[in-house]
Amino acid sequence: MKHLEIDARLNDWDSFSGSRRSRRRNPWQAIAEFLHKTLVITELEVRKLRHDPTDLIVRAVQPVLWLLIFGQVFTRIRGIPTNGLPYLDFMAAGILAQSVLFVSIFSGGMSLIWERDLGLAQKFLVSPTPRASIVLGKGLASGVRCLSQVFVIYTLSFVLGVQLNFGAIAMLGVLLIVFLGAACFSIFSIIVACIVKSREGFNGMGQLMTMPLFFASNAIYPIEIMPPWLQVVSHINPLTYEVDALRGVMLSNGTSLYGYGFDAFILLSVLIVLTFVGGRLYRKVGI
Repeated sequence: MKHLEIDARLNDWDSFSGSRRSRRRNPWQAIAEFLHKTLVITELEVRKLRHDPTDLIVRAVQPVLWLLIFGQVFTRIRGIPTNGLPYLDFMAAGILAQSVLFVSIFSGGMSLIWERDLGLAQKFLVSPTPRASIVLGKGLASGVRCLSQVFVIYTLSFVLGVQLNFGAIAMLGVLLIVFLGAACFSIFSIIVACIVKSREGFNGMGQLMTMPLFFASNAIYPIEIMPPWLQVVSHINPLTYEVDALRGVMLSNGTSLYGYGFDAFILLSVLIVLTFVGGRLYRKVGI
């Protein structure tokens, strides 16, 4: 059924683009067509959650363990400067970003490898859909998938006594940053999957991607206590800006070092660059 559904969607795309070949498209028509196809890919990817929703539950276990065990232990250590925040409050935003990182890394690239093995990726390659549209659609779907992690972390943080900001604007800000961060890291994993091409190789690369990104960020300790070389790495790590933005809007007494607008701009810029690179490499999936 899934093959028939994708074939039908691709036929619709052929008709949609074929009706425009006889006339010259202006830039707005091209943008509209790109967005249309991106949203179609997003909808197809999100629909997979209905077939295996247990994946979201399994992915929620890891951040729960971090907050319940690691957070409770390090709360008793007074040597970590947190700018006046209780350490558990400081850590909550970082664990939300970590959860988004792990879910997006392993869902994006692994999904592409499965599609290649099943022959679905080849169907996308022979369609008139822009490669960047396919990659971006998968990234946006990962953003939707990771929104459930917000509910999990918020619920557990509230139970543990973290001072959360439940304002409507703050909640929308958290959802936007989680969405952008998940899309960035999902497309990054798709780029890696285009190069690695095997499930076994990607599993190893997944750990190699997630752990350095996580520990070379401000998720569980501030940047100023890092050695100088690691501070440089942290400042070019997109996860640092995701954590900084979350810490500023998620906590009622939290602050952002760089500013929410700057953090969102960095994540959006990274998303655009990775989409372009991923679109260029996606054609290698069929080789």
